[in-house]
Amino acid sequence: MNTTLRTEITVADICEGFVYNELEGKGLFGLAGKLTIQPEYQRNYIYADGKKDVAVIESLLKGYPLGLIYFVKVNADKFEVLDGQQRITSFGRFVTNKFAVKDENGMEQYFSGIAADKQALILNTRLTIYECEGTESEIKQWFRTINIAGIPLNDQELLNAIFSGPFVTLGKEEFSNSQNSNIQKWSAYVAGSANRQDFLECALHWVSKENISDYMSRHRFDTNINELKTYFNTVIEWVSGVFTDVLSEMRGLEWGQLYEKYHGTAYNPANVSEQVQKLYSDPYVKNRRGIFEYILGGSVDTKLLDVRVFDEATKKAVYALQTAQAETNGVSNCPLCALGHDANKNKSWKLPDMDADHVSAWSKGGATDIKNCQMLCKTHNRAKGNR
Repeated sequence: MNTTLRTEITVADICEGFVYNELEGKGLFGLAGKLTIQPEYQRNYIYADGKKDVAVIESLLKGYPLGLIYFVKVNADKFEVLDGQQRITSFGRFVTNKFAVKDENGMEQYFSGIAADKQALILNTRLTIYECEGTESEIKQWFRTINIAGIPLNDQELLNAIFSGPFVTLGKEEFSNSQNSNIQKWSAYVAGSANRQDFLECALHWVSKENISDYMSRHRFDTNINELKTYFNTVIEWVSGVFTDVLSEMRGLEWGQLYEKYHGTAYNPANVSEQVQKLYSDPYVKNRRGIFEYILGGSVDTKLLDVRVFDEATKKAVYALQTAQAETNGVSNCPLCALGHDANKNKSWKLPDMDADHVSAWSKGGATDIKNCQMLCKTHNRAKGNR
């Protein structure tokens, strides 16, 4: 890859014709239309937090260097930002009055309101830019390399770069656009942020059955994302149809896997809601995130709920009582062994060889207290299950 050092380009040059579209994923432009600031392989703008974007402007006002910026030379008159998109977008947004910074008196000031000398200081700042030329694979490899520092690219941002094309562009327009009115609904079930590609990653994760890279490779040049959108929305509609209660523990669950496993089963939303509320109020349920799969699976697998077990004091007390009674009766201190006819009928088990068990199964209403506790040998306890 060939590089040429450019030191004559100023902030004012970059901001000539600067276009910032609030609908992320649509692209950003500057340098009188010659520069694409957010090409397909770039992540979304993530500096708009009132800290990182402000820090860029404060650096300009203090005369601090912004660091190296890299452009890709597409042709004689067209360039793309390879590295520096966040910084360029920050000062472009400030110069076009998209956000304010505090002055020495603590007052919020937009670019149009700051002193003329400060405006000139910002606009006349010269940037250190390397202009790069190379093959697509060379450019993308360099993109990955230079993004190791700073705020690293996450996995999906890297995949977007590798498989850039119409499919990624459309996917980002739909799932990486924080202005999309569906984001609020999706956020009930999907963790993360649109800007960091978490919604796009989730949609791809579900539709690809966890093989995102292969799916993106096969669909890279597709001119629609119909399958992706349809599958994602189908899963969301299924979840919201089965579970009418929207609860924080739903966020980030593997709904795609659960849809594949259970969508063929009929559920009564009213009954499901009643079960959810009952389990939410049960003090013995330690893992509320497991409630939803527990219900979908027919309320059988209590391991999903991590039901609170008997404490050590309870186990020792019950063991001592059972052992004393067993010695008096000349039988095993495991009640189920005592009912048998094998060599264990009269065996007295040590405490470490026994497990605490609900006499009446928790899943059938049995409480986790000493009155409902019995000690069984490990073999019988594991065989008993929820009976």
